Amino acid sequence: MKRHEQSKKEYPFLNLSEGEYVILAVRRHPIGLFIPILATAIGIIMVFVVAFLFIGMIANDTVGIRSAPSVVDVFGFASLVAFLVGIFGYIYVWVYLQNKFFMTNESVIQEIQHSLFSKHEQTVSLGSIEDASYVQTNIIQTVFDYGSIRLSTEGEETTYRFHYVAHPKKQIARLNNAVEAFKNGRPVPSDD
Repeated sequence: MKRHEQSKKEYPFLNLSEGEYVILAVRRHPIGLFIPILATAIGIIMVFVVAFLFIGMIANDTVGIRSAPSVVDVFGFASLVAFLVGIFGYIYVWVYLQNKFFMTNESVIQEIQHSLFSKHEQTVSLGSIEDASYVQTNIIQTVFDYGSIRLSTEGEETTYRFHYVAHPKKQIARLNNAVEAFKNGRPVPSDD
């Protein structure tokens, strides 16, 4: 019950049954943020580069505009566009970080955030898991030790996937040990 109460405090957004507690909380690997953050930074830089080039063209009178905007107007507009690019980058990072995977002593819970307003949760009993595996598909995943976890369930043959998992081999080993213990009626092991 002590573990249950501690889990309720640490993870108030999870719907834990009486006596259920979190054993494993997996978040996505930070490497998945590299390209979106880089793209956002490049986008912001490009906005200001274009603004500087436009101001240079106005100063040299190569644009051919009779009433050219002032430098303040150009940088004001560029700042607004850069702000919007930054907001979109922030939203992508926020959505990425909201994807979570939890293993309790009774089930596996996956919270999936698809977009700013699209979210769903999947819960699978440890007893329903037929196969749990991981995959690392290239040298980058192997070097940075991240990959995807795959769970298959009995009966309806549903497959659940969670991508960008840090240390997937270790996570799957813990998950397989928990599934085996649950199915054999033994206490589910935890690292505490």
